[in-house]
Amino acid sequence: MAMPVVASPSFFFFFLSTLLVLLHVSPIVAETEDRDPHLGTIRVVFQTKYGDIEFGFYPKVAPKTVNHIFKLVRLGAYNSNHFFRVHKGFVAQVADVIGGREAPVSEEQRAEGEKTVPGEFSKVMHVRGILSMGRYSDPDSATSSFSILLGSAPHLDEQYAVFGKVTKGDETLTRLEELQTRTEGIFVMPLERITILSTYYYDTDVKVSSYSCEDEVARLRKRLINAENFLQMQRAKLLP
Repeated sequence: MAMPVVASPSFFFFFLSTLLVLLHVSPIVAETEDRDPHLGTIRVVFQTKYGDIEFGFYPKVAPKTVNHIFKLVRLGAYNSNHFFRVHKGFVAQVADVIGGREAPVSEEQRAEGEKTVPGEFSKVMHVRGILSMGRYSDPDSATSSFSILLGSAPHLDEQYAVFGKVTKGDETLTRLEELQTRTEGIFVMPLERITILSTYYYDTDVKVSSYSCEDEVARLRKRLINAENFLQMQRAKLLP
């Protein structure tokens, strides 16, 4: 009587792997891309007196959110806005451009700033450096306020829309975490105003000339800090 032929476990693994390749299916790669997606080529820089914060976008994860925030950046809507919340180990949150700016908003800035974007929730985890939209209880109520994660916050996963992450400037975030704060309800807020002095953006795919713009950026930052200090002095003189 012939004995039945039993394939070894290694044969089944080889067969399954081959089948997945033929079907163009890679669950492990797909899950990795869901949790750690590729950044787009656009970089945005927020300048503060404590240093710059540069971040990139996840256009495939949250396309509508990315388009909305990037348009606000292009309009200059975050200039003179501020970080109204700095909770060490949790988040540094940028205020809504409507009401958060020191400079008045233009009609175009207001129109875009008042728009809401749908909750584009994903499997990207909330860890340090991640950018995540602020919102109210309505999942589709996000406008222009967003948080930069200062630590891991798994309770936010798949509840708030992740749309990018910090690419440079973690040392600036650390400086913000060291500032003195006060607590109002659930918010931990800095005692001083952390103004976004200026913003700019660039495309990493675009080749630039050999001339480095770092010196120019440094000079611009110095002028902006001096202007901010002068503004604070004038405000102290004129306002009670």
